[in-house]
Amino acid sequence: MRIVLVLFSFLLFNAYFSQEKYWVYLTDKDGVEFNPHNYFDQKAINRRIKNNVPLNHFTDRPLRTDYQDKISHIAEFICGHTRWFNAIACKLTPQQLIEIQNLAFVKEVLAMSTRTVFAEGNDYKELHKGEQGLLEGQIASMQGKEFTKKGLTGKGIRICIIDAGFPDVNTSSIYQHIRDNNRIIKTWDFKKNKPDIYKYSSHGSTVLSCIAGKTDGVFIGLAIDSEFLLARTERILYEGDAEEEDWLMAIEWADKNGADIVNSSLGYTSARHFVEDMDGKTCIISKAGNLAARKGILVINAAGNEGAGNWKYIGAPADADSVLSVGGINPWTGLHTSFSSYGPTADHRLKPNLSAFGHVMGYSPGTGVHETQGTSFSSPLVAGFAACVWQSDTTLTNMELFKKLEESANLHPYFDYAHGYGVPQATYFTDPLNGTEESETFTLDESESFIQITIKDEHFTIEDKIVFDYFPYTFNKLNRIPWLHFQDTYSTLDSNIKKSGAGYFYYHIENDAGYLDEYLVLSVYEKNILRIRKSENIGKTYRFHYKGTSKKITLE
Repeated sequence: MRIVLVLFSFLLFNAYFSQEKYWVYLTDKDGVEFNPHNYFDQKAINRRIKNNVPLNHFTDRPLRTDYQDKISHIAEFICGHTRWFNAIACKLTPQQLIEIQNLAFVKEVLAMSTRTVFAEGNDYKELHKGEQGLLEGQIASMQGKEFTKKGLTGKGIRICIIDAGFPDVNTSSIYQHIRDNNRIIKTWDFKKNKPDIYKYSSHGSTVLSCIAGKTDGVFIGLAIDSEFLLARTERILYEGDAEEEDWLMAIEWADKNGADIVNSSLGYTSARHFVEDMDGKTCIISKAGNLAARKGILVINAAGNEGAGNWKYIGAPADADSVLSVGGINPWTGLHTSFSSYGPTADHRLKPNLSAFGHVMGYSPGTGVHETQGTSFSSPLVAGFAACVWQSDTTLTNMELFKKLEESANLHPYFDYAHGYGVPQATYFTDPLNGTEESETFTLDESESFIQITIKDEHFTIEDKIVFDYFPYTFNKLNRIPWLHFQDTYSTLDSNIKKSGAGYFYYHIENDAGYLDEYLVLSVYEKNILRIRKSENIGKTYRFHYKGTSKKITLE
């Protein structure tokens, strides 16, 4: 009897651990009835009308129940489903996999194996001098007070946050102004299938504080009057595999319930994925981000914290072309912070698109408002900024807003794969004529053999020495990012944040395929900052940027 029990237990154990997660894609939705007016929130319907998206689109119709029933009778466990991609997520044994693959209505079955990386670092629990400066600086770096002066606080904009938990959001004074006006519209825990999300990881609480938190009259984030949908999709410490099906169901839920903006501070990488897969078209999460954008949603995603690790590059869905990806800035240098993931995508598209402070003041239960770090918190700072812009002009489509956010950044039209276009600036929207007649800060002199860049006398100031030179990316020479990044300051203990307009000279070299061979940031210690031999880069385009002036030249 003991031998039989041991054998039976072994078989059960083996059967459990031989299960794998799969997406089962179905062939059709024939005969499915769908009334969009009964399904969608009115804001979702209005968004579709504004963006010329059909109300009764194939992707929005439900799955066929007879197909779902047949698969549920075979599968070990149903994890979820997606209307958008007409697919069911389930756990299958090898035998169940074969049986489902042979069903006539199954289009294909793809294995699912993804790892979640939260785009954050460690919480810093003690308060030190300089934190008030950091709190004000994360808003000031985007000129956020210009929005406040105009009464732009994200009012009327609905933001969905997809994250891992929201403890204290229902009790803390940081969010009191949101609760008092009933602006948490809906909540849903996709792990537990219930609306209670006010527990578990505090990551989502910190993210919300960076979008809309307020303490003692000081803004932590800019969108203090926005509406919110809060979705829990991740369970930290308990599962090695990310629940990508939950993220997918959450963004469909956000669409259904009228989200204008989705903030996701999650990144998906895997042992089964390579950097080469980060092309915006391979991972289902990235395809979902693009589809959400086609439905009129502005999807904002953290670039990730892989910059100092082995992976180094952005993950999914930050790689999607219609997802606004946000990297991290070190407040004490004004440059890319070392942990922030780099672009480009595998097909050489620009990522990240924008940057914001990657070391911030945010709220967490038990520690209150404290210093923390991660592109998890860069992304919501930009989400709050975007909500204020959209409030100022509701006629903008999501992709028009996407473009304007890029154009507003402090480095635009210069860009690189560490900073994107830089940090968005409010005066681009509140005072668009400001600075249009400013004098140029450097000259570009071209001879037969050389290009000479010279800083003008009135703009030449030697800044505090922060770095020697910044060489994060030399694609053609090394095909990798070398370890030449300066050490990041983490605590505000003895350091004030870097003021805007730091004396860095940026330049990149763009090849004829449209992506960068090289980009550099130089500290300015002499007026004759750069001399380029023309013969070395014939046919390539240079862009230069210094203190608000950008110039471009193509060598011929």
